[in-house]
Amino acid sequence: MPSTPIYKIIFFNQGQIYEVYARQIYQSDLYGFIEIEELVFGERSGVLVDPSEEKLKAEFEGVSRSYLPMHSIVRIDEVAKEGVGSISDAPSGANIATFPANAFTPKGSRD
Repeated sequence: MPSTPIYKIIFFNQGQIYEVYARQIYQSDLYGFIEIEELVFGERSGVLVDPSEEKLKAEFEGVSRSYLPMHSIVRIDEVAKEGVGSISDAPSGANIATFPANAFTPKGSRD
């Protein structure tokens, strides 16, 4: 493993599956969120351009830190080196769903 670990984070957002690489990841001070910093994108040494990674790069352009809800994260891996990040549509009929938005019910509203 390198001296500075790289993490692959896969999460679900608005019907799409995101795969990003970051150097820093930790629990946020905001309850229920994970912070990711220092996003890593593959270096371009050839002519071939992956449109999925370019879309991801454009979406996170200028972002220094991102807060991800814990319930949207599918998986976090520590990897030896960064790969190609991507955004892909979740397959129809996939067994992926967001966690219910209101996990706590206010006192007195239970039947």
